[in-house]
Amino acid sequence: MSDHTGYDALLLVSFGGPERRDDVIPFLENVLRGRNVPRERMLAVAEHYYHFDGKTPINDQNRALIDALTREFVAHGIKMPIYWGNRNWHPLLPDTIRRMSDDGVTRALAFVTSAFSSYSGCRQYRENIEQAVGSTAVQVDKLRVFYNHPGFIDAMADRCRTALEALPGARLIFTAHSIPLAMAQTSHYEEQLQESCRLVAAELEHNNWTLVYQSRSGTSTQPWLEPDIGDYLKTLGRGQAVVVAPIGFLSDHMEVLYDLDTEVRRLSDELGIPMVRAATVGVHPRFVSMIRELVLERTAAGPRLALGSHGPSHDLCPEDCCPGRR
Repeated sequence: MSDHTGYDALLLVSFGGPERRDDVIPFLENVLRGRNVPRERMLAVAEHYYHFDGKTPINDQNRALIDALTREFVAHGIKMPIYWGNRNWHPLLPDTIRRMSDDGVTRALAFVTSAFSSYSGCRQYRENIEQAVGSTAVQVDKLRVFYNHPGFIDAMADRCRTALEALPGARLIFTAHSIPLAMAQTSHYEEQLQESCRLVAAELEHNNWTLVYQSRSGTSTQPWLEPDIGDYLKTLGRGQAVVVAPIGFLSDHMEVLYDLDTEVRRLSDELGIPMVRAATVGVHPRFVSMIRELVLERTAAGPRLALGSHGPSHDLCPEDCCPGRR
């Protein structure tokens, strides 16, 4: 990449996850720090991780994404090293930022593994980056959210197409992480999800679809986005085939492996509902090329691509964008 771009690195920013049993509790304590979540609830969630011997695949999937993106950059002549920092587990963002500073990086772009706007999906990552930068000389600019970028839509549509081929005539159920209504009302999360689902379904020419939510973690008295996928499945008739497409997740991490592949699979079997789970975008070639395109639109005046009527999202978030919990 030529020197006039002004950026000298890409930072992949993700949620993080444990890689062995001893990591699980410290990881969850990081995730829940400052939140009023009973310890009993945390220990219940820990069992999800212990079901897989304490290892979540999210870190390996991020490594695979970095490998794929490195090859993509080389193939297109982009000379930009890729760093990786997590919000909640190693490699932690502050450690990565210090390493970037030691390596002489002064200005970097950040790709966050979250396609949609909300406090936890966008603003909190920006805050984490700012805190990690601290007194270093590194400036980090976050790439825009990409819920309607053709690369994301094409990749997700391809994953759904493969699943629908295995279960022709199935109802397509898109699913995303539920968030508190108070948080949803201060962001465009729900609106963006609906638009992504509509765009994917339109590409597939598949009109039989719905959006549901999963993995809520709040108290029963706090309203969250609904319907929950389990409740929705119970409204379907026996024998109604479904393809579950986790559009709200970029890789097959714990909320996909346990909440969908284990719990929802068990429920669908009990209800007599044939089910196929579509893969997440992961390292789909079109998704990988999308990240390159997002970089180029900030460094080389590349086209700002977006499908539908919403247009491309802003590069610089307004001060009041996606405020925290009220």
